[in-house]
Amino acid sequence: MSPQNIRIDVHHHVFLDAQKKAKKSLEVGFRTPEENLPWTPQISLAAMDKLGIQTTILSPPPVSSNGAENRAEVRKQNIYSSQLCATYPGRFGFFAYLPFLDDVKGTLEEIAFSFDVLGADGVALISSYGDGKSAKYVADDLYDPIWEELDRRHAVVFLHGAQTPSSTPYPHPWLGVPISEVPNETYKAAAHLVVSGKKRRFHNVNIILTHLGGSTPFLAPRVAALSHYMGCPLTPDEIIEDFKSFYFETALSAHETTLTAMATFVPSDRLLFGTDFPAVSIKTVEWYTQNLENHFAGRPLDLANTMHENALRLFPNLGKSKDVSNGGQQINDGP
Repeated sequence: MSPQNIRIDVHHHVFLDAQKKAKKSLEVGFRTPEENLPWTPQISLAAMDKLGIQTTILSPPPVSSNGAENRAEVRKQNIYSSQLCATYPGRFGFFAYLPFLDDVKGTLEEIAFSFDVLGADGVALISSYGDGKSAKYVADDLYDPIWEELDRRHAVVFLHGAQTPSSTPYPHPWLGVPISEVPNETYKAAAHLVVSGKKRRFHNVNIILTHLGGSTPFLAPRVAALSHYMGCPLTPDEIIEDFKSFYFETALSAHETTLTAMATFVPSDRLLFGTDFPAVSIKTVEWYTQNLENHFAGRPLDLANTMHENALRLFPNLGKSKDVSNGGQQINDGP
């Protein structure tokens, strides 16, 4: 593959429990492609080869509970992901799975283990933790020690919208929670980080917003004026500036309309390529990838930035084999 055609996928999931994934998909109104379940590394590698993807950064499913059992599950998942990187050098990187963030001590311990022992490329967070009125978004003050540690490490954070249903049903079986709600949850988390001042305070953390930030680029100007009016001490221009400091990946979002809008919001060095495989089919990924390439036709530098150059700058150790000798487990199809 020629250097200009290299693709690095920063949005690629690991589904180790096929039954759990299928059940969750039904609950939120989405259907994971049957051919991708049960998931194995070979399914991802075959898709990567077909899609021309050299390397993917694996991200885990979100956590939904707290406690010691959750810590053990997270540790097992992270060891497994790091072993995939060692078994298939150059093909996989990984975002570390973290405990339920209310478990601040456990989260800090897992951050240290994931980076210092397993060589994680970053960590994965969801927009909020908990259900209903007890839910906390990622900029909650309780989580400040976590952000302080990530800031100290200059870490990369992969921030995905939670599959949180609204107070009303989704409008149609073809418009389930992942389609209609997740993009707005990404926006809510990003906006919370900005107006709370946490994005500015923890500026050493590089945060990737999934799906081109969901509704973030389109609602940022609304936040800029109205949140300032409501008491946010940041000026409208400062709010816009902080929204522009995120990275944005293209999974399930690349289209002439969205990419044209993004070009007025951030330069191409803030864009990353993503697929959301195996949550979607190879055919779906191909459609979005073709849109992306058509949009950047005649602009090879912008295309190269999006497809791989930005990822290589953001993840300088990407593709290097992980030393997981301290993990003490052998690789197989699941942890």
